[in-house]
Amino acid sequence: MKWFGRKSAENTRSEENINDTHAGLENVTESMADDICKRVDSADLPANIMNTVREECERLLKLDNTSPEFHIVHSYLEFILSLPWNETTKDDLDIQKAKGVLDARHYGLNSVKERILEFLAVKNLRSRISPNLIIADDEVIARENLSIIFEHEGFAVRTVGNGLEAVAAMEEEPADIVITDLKMDGMDGLELLEVLRNRWPDTGVIMLTGYATVKTAVEAMKNGADQYLGKPVNLTRLREHVQDLLSRNRRIQGLQGPVLCFSGPPGTGKTSIGCAIAESLGREFICMSLAGLRDESELRGHRRTYVGAMAGRILQNIQKTGVRNPVIMLDEMDKIIQNFQGDATSVLLEILDPQQNSAFVDNYLGLPFDLSGVLFIATANMVERIPEPLMDRMEMIEFSSYTPGEKLQITQNYMLPNQLLKHGFSVNELEVAPDALNTIIADYTREAGLRGLDKQIASLCRKLARRRLSGQEEALPIKLAAAEIHGIMGPPPHFSATVTKMLKTGVATGLVWSENGGEIIFVEAVRMHGSKNLLLTGSLGEVLRESAQTALSFLRANAGKFGLSDDFFETSDIHIHIPAGAVTKEGPSAGVTIAVAMLSQLTGRMVREDMAFSGEITLHGDVLPVGGVREKVMAAVRARISTIVLPAKCAQAVEQLEDEVLGGLEVRLVSRLEDALEAALN
Repeated sequence: MKWFGRKSAENTRSEENINDTHAGLENVTESMADDICKRVDSADLPANIMNTVREECERLLKLDNTSPEFHIVHSYLEFILSLPWNETTKDDLDIQKAKGVLDARHYGLNSVKERILEFLAVKNLRSRISPNLIIADDEVIARENLSIIFEHEGFAVRTVGNGLEAVAAMEEEPADIVITDLKMDGMDGLELLEVLRNRWPDTGVIMLTGYATVKTAVEAMKNGADQYLGKPVNLTRLREHVQDLLSRNRRIQGLQGPVLCFSGPPGTGKTSIGCAIAESLGREFICMSLAGLRDESELRGHRRTYVGAMAGRILQNIQKTGVRNPVIMLDEMDKIIQNFQGDATSVLLEILDPQQNSAFVDNYLGLPFDLSGVLFIATANMVERIPEPLMDRMEMIEFSSYTPGEKLQITQNYMLPNQLLKHGFSVNELEVAPDALNTIIADYTREAGLRGLDKQIASLCRKLARRRLSGQEEALPIKLAAAEIHGIMGPPPHFSATVTKMLKTGVATGLVWSENGGEIIFVEAVRMHGSKNLLLTGSLGEVLRESAQTALSFLRANAGKFGLSDDFFETSDIHIHIPAGAVTKEGPSAGVTIAVAMLSQLTGRMVREDMAFSGEITLHGDVLPVGGVREKVMAAVRARISTIVLPAKCAQAVEQLEDEVLGGLEVRLVSRLEDALEAALN
């Protein structure tokens, strides 16, 4: 019995401890609710946001402290308070500084840098424009006092005595904001308001009157006034209203600002250029990878009805930066997954549309947040994979492949010094001859960008570090010549395709573009006894197959012109093959090459071994223009081709090529397939 009694006493003490613990928790949660409500009262939130937040605070105070709903509401209020509703970064629009930053971070890319500097120059000029204000009041003292106040704050102020004079001033130069009295001779404030809303709907209008009544206020706001204030005027409120209308007006004027999209092969500096733009502007930088994104809730957030709901990545990143106008880079936009499981591009349509993103609603927040101050920059390797509605909202800036000369300069001045320091060498302890670097570029990399080259330079430094510690390299500085590269780095990992010097029939060299840059391909054609079959192999896509069918139909329709019998296909099969069958090939630029290879086989005439082709064809023999001219020309130079045949409509693209890219290459422009065939066949 004593044992049970002692146990009962222990239980009693435990219950008392539990009650004390509950009381402590209740006090903590009550203080949490009081604390966040005090923070809400002192927060500088927009008026429409403040109303919703106060309702949530009242709801929080009524909730049971131990309920899950209490913590959900508390977390929601914490998130709202943490968002930068009014915090912005002032842009540094010094063009020379921006040019210096871009040049210091990147070698080459001159056309890209020029477009970015143009973009910053426009922002600079727009920032210099003084806001334009018209004050319409029949009292001279009133309008002169207001004029002195706003001129001191940087406004270009014009004063008029009535509505008629205000309309004339607007016709001379429209104002951003009109401050007008209600009672005036000639044309009063309401009549002026009607004219302004019909002719200049974007102009902000603030109505002032010494006869303020509920009726006149309702009538003015109903007719389109933005604000209505009584006299004597509260100057603090008037300034706030003017600044609010000015920011809204400037946002409307800047709605057509472009969203830049950097397109080009991997490793060409798209992301780092975006970082340089943010650095030159003095803004915060956010890089968001969209590769593999399939659910729009990752960007728009989850509704608070879900357990564990949170805001989308857009607002989360803005929350981390603490400002509402950062530079946000939407990386790898072309790799967003679009299938039956989801499509996140619908959210991007809203985010990147300046007509909509000023009131972006995240599902978790449930309130409009202004994204119009954000500078969005997108990147993509293959713009063809981006939906058309999304492309319409962006301005494409193409990043071209680096030339061998540019790669050499970048390696010497940036890449090699950085890798030496990372691997324990001083800059003066290793000297690599330019020929040795060119050997690495040509034999150990096969890319349009620089990532693979950077890895190979790092590999070279690692091997030299090991040789130095093993005693094989004692003398400093270490000097490397081109002849030593293969011995240090081993056999080249890539096979560089070059044209064969052996003349063959039925083999033509084509120029193609891939997301890794330009390449050459060999198209083979053979004719055999058969029953009118066209065989196509080499993992060809549908467009390439159609090009082959078109080439065959053109040759059959014009057999006499090329010395072929009209029935040459009646008892024959023709086989078209493009080697490297493990690699999928697709695109509209191989039609001329296939036609050349096919006619060479049918006529027995050999194709010039130093010539390559690119261009699409029609059934009537017209040669259509193709893209990727720069990369294709560079591939031809790399493969030691001396002459290339391109469509005549690519003439402008050829004229824009630098002498270093052409490398002494002869370019023949043709508009008809007959001209290409005549030039190709010996």
